[in-house]
Amino acid sequence: MSKTFNISGACRPDKHYMVDLESRLHSIKIMVDAGEYFSINRARQYGKTTLLRALALFLKPDYEVVSMDFQKISSLSFENEQSFVAAFSEELLYLAHNLPGNIKERFLQFVDGTARINSLQSLFKVIYQWCSDTEKPIVLIIDEVDTATNNQVFLDFLAQLRAGYLDSDVTPIFQSVILASVYDIRNIRKKVRPDEEHKQNSPWNITADFDINMSFSVSDIAGMLRQYESDYHTSMDIDAIATLLYDYTSGYPFLVSRLCKLMDEKLIGTLKNNASDFQENLAVDFNFTPTSFVSDNPTSQSTRNLDNTKNTVTYFSSKSDVWTKAGVLRAVNMLLYEKNSLFESLIGKLNDYPEMKELIDQLLFQGETILYNADDSATDMLLMFGFAKAENGTLQIANRIFETRLYNYFLARPAAQSGEMFRTASRNKNQFISNGQLNMRLLLEKFVEYFDDIYGDQNQKFIEEDGRRYFMLFLKPIINGDGNYYVESRTRNQERTDLIIDYHGTQYIIEMKIWHGDAYNKRGEEQLSAYLEHYHLKTGHMVSFNFNKNKKPGVKEITFGDKILIEAVV
Repeated sequence: MSKTFNISGACRPDKHYMVDLESRLHSIKIMVDAGEYFSINRARQYGKTTLLRALALFLKPDYEVVSMDFQKISSLSFENEQSFVAAFSEELLYLAHNLPGNIKERFLQFVDGTARINSLQSLFKVIYQWCSDTEKPIVLIIDEVDTATNNQVFLDFLAQLRAGYLDSDVTPIFQSVILASVYDIRNIRKKVRPDEEHKQNSPWNITADFDINMSFSVSDIAGMLRQYESDYHTSMDIDAIATLLYDYTSGYPFLVSRLCKLMDEKLIGTLKNNASDFQENLAVDFNFTPTSFVSDNPTSQSTRNLDNTKNTVTYFSSKSDVWTKAGVLRAVNMLLYEKNSLFESLIGKLNDYPEMKELIDQLLFQGETILYNADDSATDMLLMFGFAKAENGTLQIANRIFETRLYNYFLARPAAQSGEMFRTASRNKNQFISNGQLNMRLLLEKFVEYFDDIYGDQNQKFIEEDGRRYFMLFLKPIINGDGNYYVESRTRNQERTDLIIDYHGTQYIIEMKIWHGDAYNKRGEEQLSAYLEHYHLKTGHMVSFNFNKNKKPGVKEITFGDKILIEAVV
């Protein structure tokens, strides 16, 4: 059976294309050998379960490993101490191997209710005896700890683990305890319901720092692609594709795997270029319906030309055709518009925590620099849920995929789409597409015209805070479904933002900036020219929000060295 790219549950080397976890496992074993207790806290679908399963096998030669999943213990088992002790003991009996007979009997008594006392204290006395009698040191791994965090019994369980750890020099206890979750167990109080604030904070203050990077590096992704290439021989440029996948995902495991899965399973037979534009022209020129054309077999030939039109429809006809830059960009576009459990979880968290939503709005649209503050709960949650990362002391959106999805979310809200700018662009979007490409000059000309008509009387503060938002609102319905855009994080600030648009494999660079005089504008032109050089482009675009009363709104073309800069002044 051929392997697949996996996005559901733990990855298995015999069934799935995987990154090499060897170096990570060695690093974790060093912590286990040192007797450390620690938590692995990462966002949803970040590969925690896959890593833990691989770790259990990796540690097996030297340790007795008990790998538990709290999702398998019902919520009723956490209602009181007695039920938890019984459920925990039942899991140990099922999972632990080579239990001494007397220890096995004691755990059975907790399960069947014949123990004289069913308490955490009595449970841990049996555990101490087990750790004393076992031939190999015991490592306890518990996945999905989030399931249990909203109750006092779990806090008491952590307190017992902490007490055992502190007394490990005189009383045998687990060699290492590893807890995996989204929420940081050290800050468990954030998860406890507001009406129960009297509960103590988490006693899990003994935990060692877990600094091992679980993101996929470019070399990690390349290694996974080499496995695929050995099976299918696509002749892909592995390093280039791995780099491009990393550029869009920053190595978020689910996003990398999802893009690869889309490319492997969904792209062959689909259109490379704009289906809707072509079908509209086809219906007009030949009196065909779009469905009659699409229902024809697209894989029978990779290209179809119609002499009476300027359109060429190109399909992804083979795996070799898919594993290219065009294939990655099409998979990115598909991912950005699909529903999946990760995106639904992220949006759900935004609705649950309005303070996070406000921070993200500031990051996306106002170009504000938000300093990393470890003591700010909203900042902490942005990092914990995977929305953001801290780099150079500031917060940044975690990756391009999340950023674009978040832009789409904020710009797609009814309040945004009911605005005149969005409606105007929606009504007139077809005029900006010619032969499957954006007519950027016309787009800028119309933006200046419509913006001046609709918002020309607004004050400077409105323009500074919302100008870029309205440009994106204007852009979104024009490229919706056929292109995407992201902000270059290195240039995101209150004065300047560079927007990169990918549309049918062509990239457009647009610098959006606030006017601060001719000298500043000259520097902006120099920066944009250098940026075009990096992207191997000859033409760039600028949108300048100018508050000078003597400004001349409109679009002009500037020659800067060997580059053409098209600047729109609003």
